[in-house]
Amino acid sequence: QAQLVESGGGLVQAGGSLRLSCAASGRTFSTYAMGWFRQAPGKEREFVAAMSWSGGDTSYADSVKGRFTISRDNAKNTVYLQMNSLKPEDTAVYYCAGHTALSSNYVPLGNDEYDHWGQGTQVTVSS
Repeated sequence: QAQLVESGGGLVQAGGSLRLSCAASGRTFSTYAMGWFRQAPGKEREFVAAMSWSGGDTSYADSVKGRFTISRDNAKNTVYLQMNSLKPEDTAVYYCAGHTALSSNYVPLGNDEYDHWGQGTQVTVSS
C-alpha cells in the first residue's frame, strides 16, 4: 500500500508563493492519478488540483486556476503543488492523494475516488 508524505507548508504573506511536495512510496506510483485537497477550519475538505497518471491531463478548482500548478516527477515518486499569488483564503491543511487509475488520462476529482491519503501539511497565508 502506498504511503504519501506531504511537506513544504508554512507561513507566508499574501501574494507569496509556496511549493508543496508529496513523496510517495510504492512501486506503482507511476500509474497513480494524483490530487491535492485542502481543508480549512470549520469547512469540508475541498478539491484543489489533480492530474492523470500520464501527466498529460490536469484539472483545477476555479478558486486556484491561474495561481496553482500541479506537476509530478515519476523518477522521484513525487507530486508537487506550486502555489503562487497566495491569498488568506488559501489557508488550510493541504493533503495529497493517490488514485489507482486504470486509464492513463483519467483525472479524479472526488474525495471518495482516492485510495491513499497523506497526513497533510499546514499552509497559512497572512493578510
